[in-house]
Amino acid sequence: MTEPLADIALIGLAVMGQNLILNMNDHGFVVCAFNRTTDKVKSFLANEAKGTKVIGAFSLEEMVSKLKKPRRVMLLVKAGSAVDDFIAKLVPLLSEGDIIIDGGNSEYQDTQRRSEELEKKGILFVGSGVSGGEDGARHGPSLMPGGNSKAWPHIKPIFQSICAKADGEPCCDWVGENGAGHFVKMVHNGIEYGDMQLICEAYHIMRDGLALKPEEMSKTFEEWNRGELDSFLIEITRDILKYRDAKGHLLERIRDTAGQKGTGKWTAISALDYGVPVTLIGESVFARCLSALKTERVEASSVLTGPNDIYKGDKKVFLEHLGKALYASKIISYAQGFMLLREAAKIHGWNLNYGGIALMWRGGCIIRSAFLGNIKQAFDKNPKLMNLLLDDFFAKAMKECQESVRVVVSSAVTLGIPTPAMSTALAFYDGYRTARLPANLLQAQRDYFGAHTYELLGEEGKFVHTNWTGHGGNVSASTYDA
Repeated sequence: MTEPLADIALIGLAVMGQNLILNMNDHGFVVCAFNRTTDKVKSFLANEAKGTKVIGAFSLEEMVSKLKKPRRVMLLVKAGSAVDDFIAKLVPLLSEGDIIIDGGNSEYQDTQRRSEELEKKGILFVGSGVSGGEDGARHGPSLMPGGNSKAWPHIKPIFQSICAKADGEPCCDWVGENGAGHFVKMVHNGIEYGDMQLICEAYHIMRDGLALKPEEMSKTFEEWNRGELDSFLIEITRDILKYRDAKGHLLERIRDTAGQKGTGKWTAISALDYGVPVTLIGESVFARCLSALKTERVEASSVLTGPNDIYKGDKKVFLEHLGKALYASKIISYAQGFMLLREAAKIHGWNLNYGGIALMWRGGCIIRSAFLGNIKQAFDKNPKLMNLLLDDFFAKAMKECQESVRVVVSSAVTLGIPTPAMSTALAFYDGYRTARLPANLLQAQRDYFGAHTYELLGEEGKFVHTNWTGHGGNVSASTYDA
């Protein structure tokens, strides 16, 4: 019996690749599996894919020969040179109109370059964010495809079948041209960094500031998960806190040093490149960097002094403030993330659907939460919304919660507990709502020492220089914002 031609090929049989293949198989698509180490193909076909319609290939030539036209090839390999290597090997085997999809965590600039280079060769390139971890890949991830839009009609049936669904709608839609898909995934991961850091700060305050037991903390997170903080990360934190093994609560024995794969850092770098104050994600990245200094911190703890106290007030009331502070800080983080998306879209000419992006994140991905429905509604109501904080729903939420952020941050400072993410959320909120910041002094300083010029209120666009000392010249430097 002749083997059927495959609808799509997937290269890379690590856990994400295997689970995506099985997910596609469940939805009626024939997938051709390939891996650089071909023994892995044999093992996968004999075990995880046994009894499915999945077919295997043991060379790229064989894989391409087993594909329907236009050929669709998805890469789930390590970002960087491995992607370029596979593309270089695939291009001579493919024909005009065939499609290569990069489903890894590639930098969006690489995706832009690959999309432009392959378009010249007639190959349609897609860079797609894939979020949800191994469970999401198996049962429904959030997918964020972008690149050459001519590819979308050919991959849409597969992607929208296998992705997660929120209120019956697929958590996948076309994001935009070139690197848009991977940029949106990068910002998603940056927001994930922020969400996780905020939760860790709440845990730190509960553990060291309120002296709560793991079961008490778990119960608090369970209560929060029933309300406006309902989300995947709150839910798993509840489970982690109460998890016990033979030696007791596992969490308290885990070394307090965090790793990172780079997407949070990329988000912070992009924010600096585009001049967008994405401060909360930046602080979240630096918090992980500080956690990595474990040996230094242990030594410093025996040398440097600070408060070592327990909160003396009503713990129940404080926990209510803490929940509201977490919610308000989360709003700030998402507002900053969407500010970055808007600026990147303006620079690159991407027509991003911000409400659609919020929908894509509502199911399947790590930051999935009920809260994202409110973001979708905000952008559905006003697609040109300048900032989430200016939407009626979020402005009202901040009005109701901002006092709690002040209570929590000031209490944490008094107790000597670091809250970099919550503190910067409050600082951004107060800065954003301030009509007149002290940057007038900053501009005067720059003009004093470097003749960088300044604008006067009411005379915007007219740059002037003052001879502040009386012995300087009247020649000014460039008005470049250095």
